[in-house]
Amino acid sequence: MQFKDQKKLKVKKGWLAVRVGLDDETQQRFMIPISYLYHSLFQKLLDRAHELYGYHTTGPIHLPCSVQDFHHLRWRIENDTAGSDGHNHQSHYLAGSIAFHPC
Repeated sequence: MQFKDQKKLKVKKGWLAVRVGLDDETQQRFMIPISYLYHSLFQKLLDRAHELYGYHTTGPIHLPCSVQDFHHLRWRIENDTAGSDGHNHQSHYLAGSIAFHPC
């Protein structure tokens, strides 16, 4: 499904649409739970997006990483959350170890 076709998908309550990809041709749209916004790994990516694109956007937030890196980030967030007892013991360690490709 092309990114243009993916724009038509509705976002469920409690979820957020993001656009991921380093160039226009490889961008994909993902739905993520709002809880990701509070995870230190995702906050690092949001900070990078702010540096590159600013806060103003029309449509999904554009995240400056490859689709492959985004899949890896989601896997790490899910594993960090699943293994947590309500406290993010691993998140401080993980936040310093993830690297995103520059645009």
